[in-house]
Amino acid sequence: MDLLQSSYTPEDEEDDGESLSSPDASPPRLPTKSAAPAVDDTALALSAAAASTSRPLDPSLHLVPFNPTADQLWAPVLGPQHPHAPISSASGNRNHKLGHVEDAAVLPFLFDEQYNTFHRFGYAADPSGLHMVGDAQPQPAEADTVYNLAPSEHKRRRLQSKEEADQEPLPPEAKNPASDEWILRNKQSPWAGKKEAPPAELTEEQRQYAEAHAAKKAEKEARGEGKGEKSDMVYKSTFHGKEEKDYQGRSWITPPKDAKASNERCYIPKRCVHEWVGHTKGVSAIRFFPKYGHLLLSASMDCKIKIWDVLESRTCMRTYMGHSKAVRDISFSNDGSKFLSAGYDRNIQYWDTETGQVISTFSTGKVPYVVKLNPDEDKQHVLLAGMSDKKIVQWDMKSGQITQEYDQHLGAVNTITFVDNNRRFVTSSDDKSLRVWEFGIPVVIKYISEPHMHSMPAIALHPNSNWLAAQSLDNQILIYSTKERFQLNKKKRFAGHIVAGYACQVNFSPDGRFVMSGDGEGSCWFWDWKSCRRFKTLKCHNGVCIGCEWHPLETSKVATCGWDGVIKYWSN
Repeated sequence: MDLLQSSYTPEDEEDDGESLSSPDASPPRLPTKSAAPAVDDTALALSAAAASTSRPLDPSLHLVPFNPTADQLWAPVLGPQHPHAPISSASGNRNHKLGHVEDAAVLPFLFDEQYNTFHRFGYAADPSGLHMVGDAQPQPAEADTVYNLAPSEHKRRRLQSKEEADQEPLPPEAKNPASDEWILRNKQSPWAGKKEAPPAELTEEQRQYAEAHAAKKAEKEARGEGKGEKSDMVYKSTFHGKEEKDYQGRSWITPPKDAKASNERCYIPKRCVHEWVGHTKGVSAIRFFPKYGHLLLSASMDCKIKIWDVLESRTCMRTYMGHSKAVRDISFSNDGSKFLSAGYDRNIQYWDTETGQVISTFSTGKVPYVVKLNPDEDKQHVLLAGMSDKKIVQWDMKSGQITQEYDQHLGAVNTITFVDNNRRFVTSSDDKSLRVWEFGIPVVIKYISEPHMHSMPAIALHPNSNWLAAQSLDNQILIYSTKERFQLNKKKRFAGHIVAGYACQVNFSPDGRFVMSGDGEGSCWFWDWKSCRRFKTLKCHNGVCIGCEWHPLETSKVATCGWDGVIKYWSN
């Protein structure tokens, strides 16, 4: 009411009186007044005006009083948008954060050429081939690339750029080893040779360590463990028999004159008739004396080799001590007068069986896993050894020189078996393959490797020389032909025993009717060759039965050895 009263004036009253006095006058109106504060609409008006227009911004403006849209920024100054112009507008087809990237058909070789040229010389040709891009523009019309320059020109440019870089003053950050510039300038190829720095003075602690290391190395070499060096170990041999020669002057290794095969037909042994106990650790291999079998040679993990009488006294006749570590393999010569031994001390010893003297020693600095002499009578001086460094090394024992190396395997060589009248030999390895070689030629003539094959650490030749029995580590014995193709005989497979993880020896009876093998549980298994059925199983040893040999003349007798250190003789 106060507002209404304050709004009236005497002049209004006079006007009202006149208006009320006229008959056609309308009712009086009260004046309105807003209580909201005043608002400046200038910026809003400018923004609305700018938003309403689609014209581009004037490039000569120094100040834009509003936020223009992307269309206004990219719109042409005059005229419509060019229909074939490169699409750079924000409203266009953008497939890259920097705009639109078009596909270009460029051969891979040409792309690699321009890519390497750009990183090498600082310039490259665009896909059209009409223009050059890059900071370092070439002067001639035909630009040089990394592929059409001669090597001498590459070298000249590299030296020139190096000289220019040396003449330029180094920036301050290039002297700071913690900066990227210093690392870039001082990086070195991994194949670059190391610069020999002047010898620095050793501290007392370093000197003591060096002296201790030198003493340890000298002690190791004295024990015969030096890499590639022959040990200075004293070779000893002890004779345990009554006399080395009989009253007729015959040596103790001479076979009996009446030794001959009692029966051509072989039979499976049933009972143990003798045990030879003398090794203090496990026996790793046994071999009968060739052709006669009146002596049995054994190699053990106690670093000793012993030879036992089989026919008469059945006692130890001689002990050979020449290895400083466990003996891995042994092999007789054809007449039995000499034999080879391979040990984990990386040495191969050539022994005289009768006197126990070491005739010669061979070593390559690697562990020999198998040793074998060439069975030919005129090549009994040729030694083959399968090594742990994937090689088969051939020595001429007369000269003591290595005459050949067969280097194709991808793992340690486990076996060497001569076939085809000793003109070829088959080797097995930890690489799960068989390889056939011509003797004297280091080229594989047959390579046998299948996805299902396992490592074969033991191989035996059938008496008729037509088949090979290979002990596979998947608990089976596989048969391969020794003919030209060396095919797997899929019809013959001997299984049932457990040999996974052990190099158990496999062998044949002299007449070829039976296959036998030791196993990891101390048993000796016998199978029939024709039917492949298990014939008999003998529980022989407490530990692993690692070796088994059939007597060459007494056709029903078998010798077995195990890791319990015992050698057993079995008969029917």
